[in-house]
Amino acid sequence: MTAYAVIMAGGSGTRFWPLSRAARPKQLTAILGPSTMLAATVARLQPLFPPERILVVTTATLAEATRRELPMLGAEQVLAEPLGRDTAPCVALAALHLAARDPAASLVMLPADHVISPVDGFQRTLRAALAWAARGQLVTVGIRPTHPATGYGYLQLAEPLPDEHGCQAWRVARFVEKPDRARAEQYLASGVYRWNAGIFAWSLPTLLAALARHCPEIVETLRPAVAAGEAALAVAYERLPRISIDYALMERAEGIIAVDAAFAWDDVGSWDALYEHLPADSAGCRTRGRALAIDSRDCLLIAAADAPDLVAVRCQGLSVVATRDAVLVIPRGEAQAVKDAVEVLRRQGRGDLL
Repeated sequence: MTAYAVIMAGGSGTRFWPLSRAARPKQLTAILGPSTMLAATVARLQPLFPPERILVVTTATLAEATRRELPMLGAEQVLAEPLGRDTAPCVALAALHLAARDPAASLVMLPADHVISPVDGFQRTLRAALAWAARGQLVTVGIRPTHPATGYGYLQLAEPLPDEHGCQAWRVARFVEKPDRARAEQYLASGVYRWNAGIFAWSLPTLLAALARHCPEIVETLRPAVAAGEAALAVAYERLPRISIDYALMERAEGIIAVDAAFAWDDVGSWDALYEHLPADSAGCRTRGRALAIDSRDCLLIAAADAPDLVAVRCQGLSVVATRDAVLVIPRGEAQAVKDAVEVLRRQGRGDLL
């Protein structure tokens, strides 16, 4: 069974404004290190998945930028969704394309913008997930919680199963929505919950059969459109629901398998999360680019390559992000409110900043 990797890369990345913009969102930005997050994801998959067995699903508006970012992939390996419809249509589109190419294949589906290490543990986990997928199972990857996070969905585990490639597997009792703090602390203490990383493995026959059973409207709408071409696909997407693969399939199906991740994981979903990944000075300030902290404490200072020099004097607990045309200043711990600022700019017609 030949294995493919499908990367979901259609997000807008509004929580990383002003560095992330509509034409170059988070996955196409070098948030951490010299590479964009998408390029780092492709590199992390190799050599387990050579370039010819990697697909990327993105939006039509980002397709050309994605192809330029990944010259090692053929143009046909970047699939363009006419509209963003969340992850269930994305999964179905990729599955139908792969079925025309290799109907007996298996696939790993994963986001483009996560921080993962070490690479060998990541690849070992994917091998374990694919081993279960080859047996006809619907498989997800679970991350052992390190703190009582309220921003992630959780998996409640049932009985343990034999490990594969050194990775413990479990039956999944249920998927759990993002909890409040008290419930998250209970999940952490119990030891039987995992964070839902949004990384999945399936064989194509199993996946297509499960989609046909649990969300037939998506497959029935997309199948003829994929065969008919771009114009038909655009019409089909107008009719599709906006729904995640978790809601559409994984939470409805029975017998889901979770494989424990043999790697550290963070979806780095905000400037607050990025702070934890950068080295700190003696006062807890963390900087990137031409940024300088003077008599300041516990600040995140980010200056984009095209930004003027950023200097913070006697500041405390701030995130400051400067680009050529915009500066964000927000208290650390409040980074989720960045998307509210983006919405205000949108309502004010400031498309030039988005």
